[in-house]
Amino acid sequence: MAKSSDDKPKAAAEPAAAEQAQSQAQQPVQVQVNDDNAVATYANFCRVTGSPEELIVDFGLNPQPIGVPKDPIQVKQRIIVNFFTAKRLLAALQMSVARHESVFGVLETDINKRVRPGLTQQAPAAAPAAQSAPAKKS
Repeated sequence: MAKSSDDKPKAAAEPAAAEQAQSQAQQPVQVQVNDDNAVATYANFCRVTGSPEELIVDFGLNPQPIGVPKDPIQVKQRIIVNFFTAKRLLAALQMSVARHESVFGVLETDINKRVRPGLTQQAPAAAPAAQSAPAKKS
């Protein structure tokens, strides 16, 4: 059976269409967002809880970030997301923090190490012998 002359252009067009579709799939989609009514609030406390279906992320302001707070932390915002959205959020946050750390250095999350940079978990060094031992009488 002889091939028609229409087969060649069609065969050449298929790979080009596949490449175009693949390049469109790889490009990030630009989603339009309207944030006119968004409320910006600062939080230095975050708690994550959840169920098998969703994650619950509570945000609040801890007025005493060092030590155990005396008063309960007031949760001001609660965001509930499914695990698919949580995974996308995790990836976006990891990328943003990595980019920040590459420019400004590693972020120390232990508040005690930030407030007292020389703080270690080891026992304090022994005092010099001249100060700790009583002088001998001759």
